[in-house]
Amino acid sequence: MPQVFKIGSYVIYFWANEGRPLEFIHVHISKGTPSANATKVWITKKGKCVLCHNKSEIPLRILYNIIAVIEARITDVFNKWHEFFGEIKHYC
Repeated sequence: MPQVFKIGSYVIYFWANEGRPLEFIHVHISKGTPSANATKVWITKKGKCVLCHNKSEIPLRILYNIIAVIEARITDVFNKWHEFFGEIKHYC
C-alpha cells in the first residue's frame, strides 16, 4: 500500500494491486489506516480530482479541503504512481 502523503489524520494512498489492466490513476483517502471502505478520487490528465465515491463518509467540508491539497500536490501523486506502476492512464 504505497502512501502518497498524509493530511492531518487522513492518509492518501493507492493499493499495490490496482488490477490488470491497470486502473486509471486515482487515490484512496482514509482516516487513520487504509481500509476497504476508503473514499476514492480519480485524477484527470490536467491534475484535477473527480470524486468517485465517499465510502468512508468523510465530512464534505474536510473532503473538499483534502481534495484541494491533493490537487496542489498533484505532481507528487503522478510521480509516485508512475514510480510504483510504471505507467499512468487518466480518467479523462
